[in-house]
Amino acid sequence: MAQQLTAGQVVCLVGALGAGKSVFARAVGRALGVSEPMPSPTFTIVAAHQGSVPVLHIDLYRLSGPEEFEDLDLDDEMALAVSLVEWPERAPELLQHADYVVRIALLPDLRREIRIEAHV
Repeated sequence: MAQQLTAGQVVCLVGALGAGKSVFARAVGRALGVSEPMPSPTFTIVAAHQGSVPVLHIDLYRLSGPEEFEDLDLDDEMALAVSLVEWPERAPELLQHADYVVRIALLPDLRREIRIEAHV
């Protein structure tokens, strides 16, 4: 999937706490040529990385609603990067307009079920 991504595309990562959203984001980042560490941006909200295309890792967990996402004013940055967004439910419009929605479920036996929906 990562090799299909281009600047301006948004990948929303949906799943419970600990499901593996950040792990998935790191794997996509690596596939896009990011060589630096990609820790979860839970407290910084946005982390920018350089690969073959710029990569934004965005974590909306700490936001209380869509207004706070709008206040971040990320439109210009997102237009120039592949955006990997965790907890997109905090900004439903973003989720509705995502190019890809990746749903990760942690199963009782600790396996993960990953479903990728393409909206391109």
